[in-house]
Amino acid sequence: MTTLVFLGSTRDSSPPRPRRLGARVATACARVLTEAGAAAELIDPLDYDFARRFKPHFAYAPSQVPAEMEALAQKIEAADSYVMVSPEYNHSMSPALADLLNHFGSSLFSYKPSTIVTYSAGQWGGARAAVNMRTYLSELGCLPISAMIHIPHAQDVLTPDGNFAEDVDADRWTGYFGRSFQQLLWWAAAAKSQHQVASPTEAFLTAPSQRNAP
Repeated sequence: MTTLVFLGSTRDSSPPRPRRLGARVATACARVLTEAGAAAELIDPLDYDFARRFKPHFAYAPSQVPAEMEALAQKIEAADSYVMVSPEYNHSMSPALADLLNHFGSSLFSYKPSTIVTYSAGQWGGARAAVNMRTYLSELGCLPISAMIHIPHAQDVLTPDGNFAEDVDADRWTGYFGRSFQQLLWWAAAAKSQHQVASPTEAFLTAPSQRNAP
């Protein structure tokens, strides 16, 4: 079972001090997923240098897609589930996460589950961004599961290497992460099994005009 963990931040530092707070969260997610038996890979937007002028994967001729964009598209299509890690900006998801995901069509994500993970340096844990993310991910086609993860004061909960800090209850935090990821992997297994029974492109109507009410 393959899960991509998308880090929704391109900042190289976070206030007041900790370096790349989101990287701690995404690393922790990948670690807990791996311990649960999944093959987890962290997708960091800083590892990708797409063109400054926005142009999505599906807007290129097949022979002209940038190599790193095509490689990520293939990873997205092959994955069984996704974890979306985001801070909160103006009660909304990270613009860095939206920008990265918007480079790829919903057909690569569709009919597979996702988990919403938000965090903050303050007390709310990015929970308000999660409300916005439910709508976005549903439209993208990777339906978010009900069990979300919110991490307030993430700089105190996680160490820079993505482990739980010594002065927090690691067992409780592991159980909290595990609640969401067990649900994610259950839905991923169910979707993967159904994909082998019937392709979504064959089972559902797909023409845009079919969305219109009679």
